[in-house]
Amino acid sequence: PVTDGSRELHSLCAQLEFLLQFDLKERKSFFGQRKDYWDFLCQGLAQRRQEHEGVRFVTSLDKLKTPVGRGRAFLRYCLVHRQLAESLQLCLLDPESLSEWYYARSPFLSPQRRAEILGSLYELDGVTFHLAL
Repeated sequence: PVTDGSRELHSLCAQLEFLLQFDLKERKSFFGQRKDYWDFLCQGLAQRRQEHEGVRFVTSLDKLKTPVGRGRAFLRYCLVHRQLAESLQLCLLDPESLSEWYYARSPFLSPQRRAEILGSLYELDGVTFHLAL
């Protein structure tokens, strides 16, 4: 199993975060806080499901104060529970929402790139992750 001490884990999480932040449009909350990929994921999942267990878990963690911290915790949760590809796929289903959040260079706006990314993420479902949540 992959654990917190794995170098590959840190590289994987950094690449996932880079991908989710690449060409992300700058958006602000009502109180002026910059929105991040966490907000994109929450909105996308809320449109598709009643409630995502990972979102509920992350929002229950009082120590997490920033969208980036919540996004990182969500990625880790999804890796442990083998839900990353499915969760991201749900967020990528609506092209209109994607173009609200991302500029044209985002690989999520290309159907071919999106399929490649999701294919790779579904392969991670075969990997066991033992991470501290």
